[in-house]
Amino acid sequence: MAVNSTNSTSSTLSQATTTSTNPKGILGKDDFLKLLLVELQYQDPTAPTDTEKILSQTSQLATLESADNTNAALEKLSASLGNSQQFSTISAIGKTADLGSDSIAMDKGNSSTFEVYFPEAVQQGSIVITDNTGATIKTLDVGTNPSGVYQFTWDGSDTTGNAVDSGIYHVNATYSNPDGQTLQTRLGAYPIEAVRFDQGNTLVKVGSNYVPLDNIKEVY
Repeated sequence: MAVNSTNSTSSTLSQATTTSTNPKGILGKDDFLKLLLVELQYQDPTAPTDTEKILSQTSQLATLESADNTNAALEKLSASLGNSQQFSTISAIGKTADLGSDSIAMDKGNSSTFEVYFPEAVQQGSIVITDNTGATIKTLDVGTNPSGVYQFTWDGSDTTGNAVDSGIYHVNATYSNPDGQTLQTRLGAYPIEAVRFDQGNTLVKVGSNYVPLDNIKEVY
């Protein structure tokens, strides 16, 4: 029984050592070459390995090395294309990014601060806050301002001064420019002012915030 226990322990240690030395159990091209050289070194001089077998193994080694080189080249190409795609985002600076939503979340009893972009100078105008049914909840004065991104604060009250219920509300604006033209804009559409690369992620500055490129639904 003692001998069996020792053999079992030795086998376990041997397996543990093998697992630790080569945890993935995968032979690379260097390992394959070492095996080939060892085979040639310890072959029986009276019965050497035939030429066909050596050529076959050498061919397998060349194929393995070629595949390894191809994988390395593809990884470099992928990284290069990723960098190229990132830097191509710089050309979007100055264009308008649409985040695809004009909504804000409001908690009853709290206020909400948001930003709206006016592409043209504002002679006069108003921010209109509506609920999901389209009913007007609150109107905020825009004032007379040059074109640009402006911040507004809604105190969470309706037109009668009562606090609105918690929920999702929509922010749109109607304004006139100095020429008297009536224009519209809304929350969620801003000019792209800058692009930042952070740990492989592309961020664009819209309004006063940086948002991931994936959050942008349209650029125009």
